[in-house]
Amino acid sequence: MTLVLAVILALVAGLQAYQIHRLDDRLAATDRRLAEAQGAAAGRLDGLEERAGVLEKQAGAAFNPEAVASAVLPSVFRVRAGQFTGTAFAIGKAPSGGGTTLLTNFHVVEAVFTAGDRKVFLERTDQRFEATIVEVDKDKDLAHLRTTAKFTGLVAARSPVKSGQQIVVVGAPLGLQDSVTTGVVSAFRKDEGGSGPVIQFDAPINPGNSGGPVINGSKEVVGIATAKARDAEGIGLAVPIKTACDRFKLC
Repeated sequence: MTLVLAVILALVAGLQAYQIHRLDDRLAATDRRLAEAQGAAAGRLDGLEERAGVLEKQAGAAFNPEAVASAVLPSVFRVRAGQFTGTAFAIGKAPSGGGTTLLTNFHVVEAVFTAGDRKVFLERTDQRFEATIVEVDKDKDLAHLRTTAKFTGLVAARSPVKSGQQIVVVGAPLGLQDSVTTGVVSAFRKDEGGSGPVIQFDAPINPGNSGGPVINGSKEVVGIATAKARDAEGIGLAVPIKTACDRFKLC
C-alpha cells in the first residue's frame, strides 16, 4: 500500500513538474513576443520622430514672405535727402559710439552730399530721425549712414546668392513706406565694368526702392536694391551686401 502511494505521489509530482515547465516555456515565449512588440513599437516611434524632424526642417526652410517681412520691416526706413526719397536699412551691430549703422545708395543722398551737407532723415510712419552721411562710394553707388537712434540691425548673408533663390525686397517705392515685393534671383553678374558684381532679380521695384534691402528666406540681407532696367519688366539690380560690408568695414 505504501509503495502504491509513493508511486502515485511520484506520478503526481512528475505531472506537476511537467506542467510547470510548459508554463515557464509559455511565459518565456510571451515575454519574447512582448519584447519584440515593444522593440517594433520603439522602432516605429523613432521613425515617426525622425520623419517629424524632417518635416519641421522642411517647414522651417519653406519660403515665407510674411515672416520675412514681419522680421525685417522695423529695420527699414524711407530716407529723405533734400527733395529726394529712397530707402535705407539698419545693418549689423551697433557702432562703438552707440546708435545705428545704415546703408543706402549713393544716388539717394547724392544731391545733399554734393551740396556739402551731411544731414538726411529717416522716416517711419509718423516718426522722423536725423541721420548723418558718414562715407560714400560713388563708383559702387553706396552710402554709409549713422543715426543716434537705436534700431535692430539686419544680418548680412554669408553665403553668395544663387540663381532661382527666392527673395523679398523691402522699400518705399514712390515714397510708399513698408512696401514688400517678392521674386527670385535671376542671375549673379560678375564685375563687367569696374563697378563690381551685381545681383539681377525679378521682384518688382520702382523709384524709391533704391537703397532698400534684398532679403533671402532666412531673413538675411543679400543685396541693396539699386536700379530697374528701363523699358523692361522683371529686371532689377542690386549691389551684393558683401560689397558694402567690405567697402565700409561693416557687418
